[in-house]
Amino acid sequence: MLRLRQLSLYFLLSLIAIGMLAPMLWMLLLSLRLHPESYPTFSGLLNAQTTLENYTDALNSDAFGRYFINSTLVAAVVTIGNVIFCLWVGYALARRNFFGKKLFFMSILGVMMIPQQVIMIPLYRLIVEFGWINSYFALVVPWLVTPLGVFLVRQYIQALPAEIEDAARIDGAGEWYILWRVVLPLCKPILTVLALYIFLSNWNSFLFPFLFTNEESMRTLPVGLAFYLGKQSIDWGHLMAGASISALPILIMFAFFHKRIIQGLTAGALKE
Repeated sequence: MLRLRQLSLYFLLSLIAIGMLAPMLWMLLLSLRLHPESYPTFSGLLNAQTTLENYTDALNSDAFGRYFINSTLVAAVVTIGNVIFCLWVGYALARRNFFGKKLFFMSILGVMMIPQQVIMIPLYRLIVEFGWINSYFALVVPWLVTPLGVFLVRQYIQALPAEIEDAARIDGAGEWYILWRVVLPLCKPILTVLALYIFLSNWNSFLFPFLFTNEESMRTLPVGLAFYLGKQSIDWGHLMAGASISALPILIMFAFFHKRIIQGLTAGALKE
């Protein structure tokens, strides 16, 4: 009976894995074919000649290189900002007492419930008033700290034993020393998860970069790839090649940090 349950579980997980991998395999197949839209059947597409021409065209395009640099720069700066600021705010909410602390925390929870589309118009007007249209400020500053990141870090630090920090204070350590040398190393699992989540979210972000940029030199990868969609036709080969290249950094990051991700997600799930 136990063997049957295990086989059923493996079968179910295999189906889920196939469902997740199928879109990526389809994207890869289209990217390796010249004019894939010209093949009327799947068998014809499958048996067509494999070529890397779509990839070479994308990589040799000056615009694509600029899109890639913009996405990398924006995602990296926003990720670093979130790790630093969410750690500061999360530590203050978890360990310090100050006036309005509960109200401040409740406001963070309230902001988490607001969809980003609701703030689209007021944020756009604010960016226009600051003169940040077509600038890195518009792509970076609004996202340097996120309420979800503050919430995750605050909850994680609260689960840490405060005696470690008290011992450091007895030894004469200041608050900044405790934060960077004591709390930060203990928070590496959750900060790794937060960094990967923020990087992935900003790497794939389309709506706000599309609103805040109207020059080709400031477009990010998702916005740039959208311009492969014409009014009458879609350049599927180059679009899928560009999408495959843009997905590569995420896959590499997951391959290197998947253990950290699992540790961060399961930390605190068990108590002795």
